[in-house]
Amino acid sequence: MSKVFNVGLIGCGFMGRMHSSVYGTLSQANLKVCCAKHPESATKLAAPHGATVETDWKRVVSDDNLDAVDICLPTFLHAEVAITALENGKHVFCEKPMALTYEEAEKMAAAAKSSGKKLMIGHCIRFWNEYVTLTELVRSERFGKLLSLNLTRYGEFPSWSSEGWIGKENLAGGAALDMHIHDTDYALHLLGEPTEVKSFGTYDGRGLSQIFTTMAFGKTIVHLEGGWNLPPGTPFKMAFRAIFENGAAIMDGSPLTLYPASGQPEIPAYQAMGTATGSGNISDLSGYFHELNYFYNELGTGGNMDKVTPESALLSLKVTLQEIEQAKGATK
Repeated sequence: MSKVFNVGLIGCGFMGRMHSSVYGTLSQANLKVCCAKHPESATKLAAPHGATVETDWKRVVSDDNLDAVDICLPTFLHAEVAITALENGKHVFCEKPMALTYEEAEKMAAAAKSSGKKLMIGHCIRFWNEYVTLTELVRSERFGKLLSLNLTRYGEFPSWSSEGWIGKENLAGGAALDMHIHDTDYALHLLGEPTEVKSFGTYDGRGLSQIFTTMAFGKTIVHLEGGWNLPPGTPFKMAFRAIFENGAAIMDGSPLTLYPASGQPEIPAYQAMGTATGSGNISDLSGYFHELNYFYNELGTGGNMDKVTPESALLSLKVTLQEIEQAKGATK
């Protein structure tokens, strides 16, 4: 019988709620503790699981009854909590971005290596059904080589963050680091390290609030747009358009559709993995389910978690920070 991992969830805001819903569907993980600064938030998530409530994350990471912790805290807290958890012998799943700075992220990776425990960063787009299909198309060359790719992610400012931390650049890093990094990470996951990067953007008091980047991966060109400086009520948009030598794949306001150079368009079918609840911009849990399911499966089998290594998350953070610096320079 495979091992069932006892888990402490640290952070019970929007992402904590998403992860809590996923734990209700996983057979290889038991949510035992929910931790939040405000106990009422933790109580709501703990109740369906019969989990206990905690307000001090340090007690969670030092709890000998837990095998792993799931960190859904504001970005500026990721490094300290993850490093402490690893040093206390816990496996760590940590939400993206890995950290606010490259130096902090390097320390997280070093702590994982020295502790012998696993660290996985929640780059969920790598696991999102439609993006997995796109990855398979690129790697199989079913439509020939990928010529160009547009990745889009934008919406209204996410006002749901506790105490408004997400609107403070020194705590969240702006829309580019909090939101746009999804697409930077996916581009690098798909194609490797870019040979050229050029970024422009819009800067305001919350940081870089809209960013436009073009990356070259040899002859393949990727254009990325993302941000949150749109008016309240603007619908969230997550889209891509991939053009191949002999076809295209488009997800833009409708289900992903594959267009071969000859033959009829195809619409892949996916199983819904549950409905997300509460404020936020995602209605289906698929990406969150697949990444957490992968994490605990890999722990159970002693796998290398090569779909999201600390090194790959470090590279995504490094490139995103370079984009931010370029775009800031272009706005001055």
